[in-house]
Amino acid sequence: MAFAVLALMAAGVATAADESLVLLQTIPLKGVDGKLDHLAVDSKGQRLFVANKPNNTLDIVDLKTGKMVRQIADQGKVSGVEYAADLDMVYVGNGAGVCNAFECKEYKQVFSTPAKGADNVHYHSGNKTVYVAHGPTLSVLDAKTGEIKTAVKLPGEAHGFKIDEKAGKVFVVLTKPSMVAVVSIEKHEITDKFALTLSDAGSPIAQDAANNLLFVGCPKKPMVIVFDTKTGKELTSIVIPAGIDDLYFDSARHRLYASCGESVLAVIEKKESKYEVISSLETPKFSRTCVWGSGKLYLGVPKQEGKDGPEVRIYEAKPVIAD
Repeated sequence: MAFAVLALMAAGVATAADESLVLLQTIPLKGVDGKLDHLAVDSKGQRLFVANKPNNTLDIVDLKTGKMVRQIADQGKVSGVEYAADLDMVYVGNGAGVCNAFECKEYKQVFSTPAKGADNVHYHSGNKTVYVAHGPTLSVLDAKTGEIKTAVKLPGEAHGFKIDEKAGKVFVVLTKPSMVAVVSIEKHEITDKFALTLSDAGSPIAQDAANNLLFVGCPKKPMVIVFDTKTGKELTSIVIPAGIDDLYFDSARHRLYASCGESVLAVIEKKESKYEVISSLETPKFSRTCVWGSGKLYLGVPKQEGKDGPEVRIYEAKPVIAD
């Protein structure tokens, strides 16, 4: 028995004594078999938006009641989701070829802008613009009208990206070539390139802006690579489970949360000068997407055998730190 406990701890599996994420709630959704895509959270309004990709719907969850309250249909290959709190609007990148916007009172469509292969979507609150990654292009839309203000041509396929409003930069993870392209928000052009050499391809990205750090998750040669944003150099890497699809930085606890398709939520923490996976939580098969907000991690869980539909699992980070 003692050997089994030691083996679990050596493998990084969370025990009752070292849990950094504690499951609070499971909320059922409706839908068919297949992998869910990205999520967005409205922490103030207590709503969660889920890209129910196999169902071609944007699902809205009321976190106060713990129930799904609406499904917006006809969201073909729905992928990226972003909520703008100041406008009370949600933006949806659909792989079928558009970026849609909905107001969040009655969920009426505000605009639908063509964007072939639309994927990740992020909002720039200072400029009231929406950035859409689609193929080798980063398009910038007016957040209220959907008008395409500019389109930045990239030297490779765009995956995850992060807007640093204070620095006036967008960090875009590219493949073929593997790099992070630094796009100037003012000039709408690439001003720097960070070569990714420690792994073969990157996808999700997170940022510790206060310490000038970027974190890039690599799904195939599984690791998280740490970049210095001042020099563009790779500082180190952390080995993680395979299939990472989302990555978030928790500034209050100085941690990273990585949701991996290999049925694991990995928690990474910096201890002295070294990053370590301090906890690995087993998750249902293909639970690869999540979102972080106000001390909680929301995990998208595809429909599992014996279940009526997909679900969302809500974890609380420990220790609890008041906002």
